[in-house]
Amino acid sequence: MGAQLRVYRRRMRSVKATKKITKAMELISASRIVKAQQRVAASTPYANELTRAVSAVATYSSTNHPLTTPPENPKRAAILIISADRGMAGAYSNNAVKEGEQLASLLRERGLEVSSYLVGRKAVNYYKFRNRPVAGAWTGFSDSPTYEKAKEVADALITAFLADAHADVDGIDEIHIVYTEFKSMLTQNAMAKRMLPLEVVESAMPIPTGLLPMYEFEPNAATVLDALLPRYIEARIFNAMLQSAASEHAARRRAMKSATDNADDLIKSLTRLANAARQAEITQEISEIVGGADALASASAGSE
Repeated sequence: MGAQLRVYRRRMRSVKATKKITKAMELISASRIVKAQQRVAASTPYANELTRAVSAVATYSSTNHPLTTPPENPKRAAILIISADRGMAGAYSNNAVKEGEQLASLLRERGLEVSSYLVGRKAVNYYKFRNRPVAGAWTGFSDSPTYEKAKEVADALITAFLADAHADVDGIDEIHIVYTEFKSMLTQNAMAKRMLPLEVVESAMPIPTGLLPMYEFEPNAATVLDALLPRYIEARIFNAMLQSAASEHAARRRAMKSATDNADDLIKSLTRLANAARQAEITQEISEIVGGADALASASAGSE
């Protein structure tokens, strides 16, 4: 019985040590998510307004720009998947990778070749374990992305998009992004969006009726698009990274809180089992003492 009690106490010490780790990680994520939410709130209006500006140029000009005009026979598509560098965030990274897999299946059904661009070690390890080709990978900044990193990713995608299909580097005809949209502390949704050719993803303005406004572009619409669209891609990717970072912190905080609560329940259960084992051990010792005393009393009575 003493051995069983030692087992329970050893497991309790192990669970308590794990609880300290999960509690610390929960507090760290809770402290970081406030800043992540502030960065999302600060970047979203800029990204939305830039999207509207690019949409206006593309809508009210007659220029057939390669970044806004869908090709007649698309052959290749790129998917940028944003995941986490670290684990212990529940199904956060798995949901993003699964959404990317579903999008890739849909693109292949259309007859497109898919090139994968990955952000975060979880997505990179997923593809590496399955020996799948990766066109580009970036790691080490998923929980705190910077605009410089977003620009680096955007430059790689735009370069591939503008590459000549007959050159040494195959060009791509569409760019899609898969990220986790942060809605609240309890709700984060993995979603896929097409960035190029331009697809209006947000529009809070009412659809105009009657005569459409006339815009003048200086020096011309093509030059304006050349200047706006790379910044549009950078802003959308940066905003997606910030939303994914906030979602990662929220998912990790929720997962660590659940782990801490489970540790508390397990400690209570082990405490009850240990108390029962100790009570049984005490009862057994008392029974042995009483039995020994009765044996001595019987022996003394027999000798008299």
